[in-house]
Amino acid sequence: MQHKKLSQIAVNGLLNENPTFRLVLGMCPTLAVTTSLINGVGMGLATTFVLFCSNLLISLLKNIIPDKVRIPAFILVIATFVTIVEMVMNKYMEGLYQALGLYIPLIVVNCIIFARAESFASVNPVLPSMVDGLSMGLGFTAALAVLGSIRELLAYGKLGGIVLLGEWFPGIAMLGTAPGGFLTLGLCMALFNYVYGRVTEARAHKKQAKAKEENV
Repeated sequence: MQHKKLSQIAVNGLLNENPTFRLVLGMCPTLAVTTSLINGVGMGLATTFVLFCSNLLISLLKNIIPDKVRIPAFILVIATFVTIVEMVMNKYMEGLYQALGLYIPLIVVNCIIFARAESFASVNPVLPSMVDGLSMGLGFTAALAVLGSIRELLAYGKLGGIVLLGEWFPGIAMLGTAPGGFLTLGLCMALFNYVYGRVTEARAHKKQAKAKEENV
C-alpha cells in the first residue's frame, strides 16, 4: 500500500499535477529561461534540488515550527537551499550561473516550492514529502527542457548549443523572445492536456468496461 501511494505521488508530480502544464505554476522562470535546452534544464534541476531539500526539512520540522511563524520559517528554509544552489553554481557552473542570472535567487519566491511546502510537506511524513519534492521538480524540469528544446531549435537551429540545422534554416526569431515563449508554452500546454485528456478518458472507459464484465 505504501509503495502504491508513493508511486501515485510520483505520477502526480510528473503528469497529473505537472507544475507547468497542469497547475500553471512558476511561469516567470518558465518563460524567461527557456530560450535554450541547457538553461531550461539548469533552472529545472536547481529548482528540483531546492524542492527536494525543503520538503525534506519542512516535513522533519513540521511539528516543531509554531503556526504563528510557519510562513517565515518556510521561507527561511527555502532561502537557505537557494543560497547553497547559487553558491555552487557560481563556483562550478559560471556560464550557466550568468545565463540564469536573477532567476536563481528568485527561486526563493517560486510558487511551486512554497505551494508544496505548505500543502504537502507540512502535513505529510518525510518519505512521501521527499518523493513529492523530487517528482514535482523533475516534472518542472521536463517541461522546461521541452520548451527550451523547441525554442532553441526553431529560433537558432541549435540544441544544447550544438548546431543541428545548417545555414539554410532561417530560424524563427520570434521564438527567442517573450511573445514566442508565450506561444510555445500555450501550444505545448494545449497538446499535453489534449493527450492527457484522451488517455484519461480511455482509461475510464476501460475501467467501466471491466466493471461491467465483473458484474455480469
